Amino acid sequence: MLQESHRLELKSRITDDLEKEVVAFLNSREGGVIYIGVLDNGNVIGVNDPDSLILQLNNRIKSRIAPSILGLYDIQLLQIESLDVIKILIASGPEKPYHLISKGMSVRGCYLRVGTAAEPMEQRMIEQLFASRTRNSLHHIRSNKQDLSFEQLKIYYHENGLTLNEHFASTLEFYTDDGYLNYVAYLMSDHNSTSIKVAKYEGIDRLNLIECPEFGHCCLIKSVKQVLDYVQLNNPKKVKITGSTREEISGYHTISLREAILNAIVHNDYTNEIPPKFEFFSDRLEITSSGSLPQSLSLSEFFEGYSVPRNKEIMRIFKDIRLVEQLGSGIPRILDFYSKDCFKFTDHFIRMKFMSTLKSEVPTPHVTPHVTPHVTPHVTPHVQKLLQILVGEMNRAELQQALGILDRKYFNLNFLNPALKNDLIEMTFPDKPKSSKQKYRRKE
Repeated sequence: MLQESHRLELKSRITDDLEKEVVAFLNSREGGVIYIGVLDNGNVIGVNDPDSLILQLNNRIKSRIAPSILGLYDIQLLQIESLDVIKILIASGPEKPYHLISKGMSVRGCYLRVGTAAEPMEQRMIEQLFASRTRNSLHHIRSNKQDLSFEQLKIYYHENGLTLNEHFASTLEFYTDDGYLNYVAYLMSDHNSTSIKVAKYEGIDRLNLIECPEFGHCCLIKSVKQVLDYVQLNNPKKVKITGSTREEISGYHTISLREAILNAIVHNDYTNEIPPKFEFFSDRLEITSSGSLPQSLSLSEFFEGYSVPRNKEIMRIFKDIRLVEQLGSGIPRILDFYSKDCFKFTDHFIRMKFMSTLKSEVPTPHVTPHVTPHVTPHVTPHVQKLLQILVGEMNRAELQQALGILDRKYFNLNFLNPALKNDLIEMTFPDKPKSSKQKYRRKE
C-alpha cells in the first residue's frame, strides 16, 4: 500500500496547491513522486477522464513554475487495483530555488519538502540558493554559430507523430536569456563539431587499436542512433544449440547496454566540450562520460535511481522522441543485470565497465592458415552480418530493418557498398542502380 513520505505525496484529486507540492520536490535534493487518485491513507479511488486531467496538469505545471522545468518531470497513467491513477515523477532541479510565478521568488512562492509536507522556504535559504544557482548549464551558453538549421531534428519529431512549428526553438529552450541560440540548439543542429568516438582494441589494453569510427558533426539524436547501431552490431554473440532449441547469447546484456549508452550521452557534461567515449576490448566494454555525480546527489541516491538531470533540455527532447522512457529508470535497469562495481567515479568522469559473458576465443595461428585465404580477404564483420540476413531478394529498407540499423548513410557506407564492391551481392536491376524497385541478392 502506498504511504506518504518525504518523497511521496498522495492526492485524491487535483487541488489548487498542486504546483506548491511540485515546487517543494524540485527544491529538494531527491525529487519526489505525486500520485493522484489515492487517498491519504493509501486507498486507491482512481480518477475520471485521465487524458483530460493529464493535459490539464501539463499546462499548469509548465506555465505556473519558474525557472522552466521542462525535462524535469514526467506524467504517467497507471492502473492500480484496476483503477486509473496519475503518477507525476519530479526530479531535483539544477536551478534552485524554483518558485510559483504568481508569488515570485519569496517565502510565499518557494517551498521545500519537509517530512510529508511542503513548507515555505526561509528567505535566507532562498538568497543562498539563488546566489549559487547553476549558471554554466547548456541553456546559458551561447552557441558560437547562430546560423543553425534543424531539419534532422524535425524529421525525428515527425517520425514520432509530433510536429515542430515555427516557435519550436523557444518551446525547446534553444535560446539564452538574452535571445541568442544556446549550446543545446548547437548540439541539436544539422551541423556542429561534436563527435562521439567508438574505439575497438585487439586485446585487453589500449595498445592495438583495430578501428575507431566517429559519429557526429550532426544532430545529437542522429549520432546517438548511429552509436546504438554500431554497439549493437559489435555486441559479440554466440549460438548455443541444445537438442531442438537454438539460443543466441550476447556478450553484453542488450537492455542494460542501451540504458548505459543513453545515460552517458544524455547526462554528459558538454560544457567542457568532451563527448562520451565507448571502448571495446576483447573481454569488456567501457563507457566513459564527462562530469561526475550531479550536484547534491549522493552515491546511494544515484544507485537508487533518484534523478537529477544534468541536461534537462536534452532529456526533454529524448523523451519526446521516445529514446528514453522516464526519469531515473536507467540506472536501476542496468543494476538488474550488472553490479554496482561496474561504476567508477572520479572528480571529473563516470566510467561504466561491463565484462563480456563470452570467453574471448583467440584463434591458433597454425590451424588451417592455408584455407582459401583469397576467397574473402575483404569481408568485414559488417558485410558478414549483411550476408547472414540476406535471404532471397531484399530491398534496402528490408535489409536495414533486419540489421536493426536506422541511419541510411551509415548502412550504405559500411554494409551495402563494401558487399557490392567485393562482388558478394548483386542488384536485381544493375542498369538502374537508383531504381525504387531495386533489390539485392547474394551472388552464387
